[in-house]
Formats: sequence, structure tokens, C-alpha cells
Amino acid sequence: MSNDKLDSLFLLRKEFMASIERVKPGTYPSWPVDITSKQSQQVIRDLALKGVEEMFEALGHLKNWKPHRDTDKPEVDRDEFLEEVVDAFNYFLSMLVLVGVSPDDLYDAYVKKDVKIHSRLKNGY
Repeated sequence: MSNDKLDSLFLLRKEFMASIERVKPGTYPSWPVDITSKQSQQVIRDLALKGVEEMFEALGHLKNWKPHRDTDKPEVDRDEFLEEVVDAFNYFLSMLVLVGVSPDDLYDAYVKKDVKIHSRLKNGY
């Protein structure tokens, strides 16, 4: 059972991917890709690394995390931080679209993993 907002996120990402493909052909392969092929795995890996780069940009907005620092730097531009996280999420969402994951697939996998991590916590993982 899909959440309407999750469905909307997937739709927005697919629309963007199709738009950018019209403007810059070759940006994305036709999807769903064959996840077993070398070329597809290279594309997926590239998207994942771009997502990680965006997360590093988000983390760059956090200045108050160093345990050895005696002075506080609590100022954070929350909007810029969130924008970078959204950029990262878009790359990860593109990966899911490329491999043919649906909003229902993601939701089901999320719930399955949530049950697993709660079980681990309960049983002393």
C-alpha cells in the first residue's frame, strides 16, 4: 500500500529524469535497467556516489560536531542543509527508478527492515 506523497516523489523524479533525457540525451539509460549488466551497475554506482557527495555537502553545514572543540558553533542554515539532503535523496531515488523499484517496493522493504532492526534491538544485536 503506497503513500500518496511517496508516489508523488517517484512521479516527480521520473518526470525530471525524462525531461533531462530530452534536453541532455544519454544522461540516463532507458529504465528499468538490467541490474546484472556491467553498464547498468556503473550507472547505479555513479548515482550512488553523487548522492554520497551531496550528503557530504549537507554535512559541511554542520559545524558543531567536533568533540575536541571547546567553542560552540550552533548556527546552521537549515534550509541549505535540507536542500543538500534533498539533492542526495534525488540521486538515490533515481537509482531506485532505474532498477524498477516502485513506491510499494520501497515501502515494503522499509517496513521489512524496520521490523528487523527493532528485533535486533530487542534481542541485543
